Amino acid sequence: MTNENEVKSFNSKEDAENLLKESRNRIDEIDNELFDLICQRTSIAKDVALAKDYLGLPIYDKSREDAIHAKVEKLSEENDIDTDIINQIVDMLTILNKNEQNEILRRNVDG
Repeated sequence: MTNENEVKSFNSKEDAENLLKESRNRIDEIDNELFDLICQRTSIAKDVALAKDYLGLPIYDKSREDAIHAKVEKLSEENDIDTDIINQIVDMLTILNKNEQNEILRRNVDG
């Protein structure tokens, strides 16, 4: 098993170029997967908005957002990823979902 943090050494310029190309291709694939997941996450906003509306709950739920941040902070620390940046990403995803929920409720009211 190889160590993910192991520094790679190259035998030739071609080896380095190949690794760069393969790595960039994989990053592109991951970006596409991330976009698909963001779309899935956002599409769930409709269900959340309608359930919150029926239950008389506000769009903003501080305790839920705090729980999400606590979860990702723990995961960030466990995986040695910058917690501040991950929190910013979560904030952006949360804003995206709240905007979508507000739009859904607005359309629901306006017909």
